[in-house]
Amino acid sequence: MNRIKEVLEERGVKQVWLAEKLGKSFNTVNGYVQNRTQPSLETLYEIAAILNINVKELLVTNDD
Repeated sequence: MNRIKEVLEERGVKQVWLAEKLGKSFNTVNGYVQNRTQPSLETLYEIAAILNINVKELLVTNDD
């Protein structure tokens, strides 16, 4: 599970924008956001870099 949806909402960022920045389709990013599929570690780090956050903020921990 990831927190991509929550982070995008917190930052007011659209999935379409993130898809463009990643060079991936909207459907792929939507799969990540809806937790239907999980991004590779490389993609997760790329998302964190694009959003200028620590990759840990994109992950759901057992504490949550």
